[in-house]
Amino acid sequence: MSLGANPAPASTADAVRVPPGLQTFLALDFGLKRTGFAVGNRLLRTAQPQGTISAEGDARFAKIARQLQEWQPDALVVGVPFHPDGAAHDNTARARRFARQLHGRFKLPVFEVDERYTTTEARSAGARDADAAAACIILEQFLRNLP
Repeated sequence: MSLGANPAPASTADAVRVPPGLQTFLALDFGLKRTGFAVGNRLLRTAQPQGTISAEGDARFAKIARQLQEWQPDALVVGVPFHPDGAAHDNTARARRFARQLHGRFKLPVFEVDERYTTTEARSAGARDADAAAACIILEQFLRNLP
């Protein structure tokens, strides 16, 4: 979902039109205490984990602002968690609120991606930083679905 449009279920890029001018993306794996992030681009359709932000509230947004300044993405991708059956839960609402806050603060398009099992996948692959690796998985899933 691109924020600014009508709210819709979390989706991958194939269910949402992603303008071709959006080439570089910063993905965030939102957590209450830690937020992993990764960067990637549409041309190569690859992503690289870049670390984890350990902060809450405004401190988190200040650290995200530094990453945005460094990477200069065209848009953001936020992982939104769901129960295995697709039902929403408390963290679904928190992640969506976080996505809206990002859009409001940084004025960049924000796309939501269903991130079920990404942290589990990152851990099973032996990632040292599971949050950053999960953000990378989220972004690669998004990029694979771009036209």
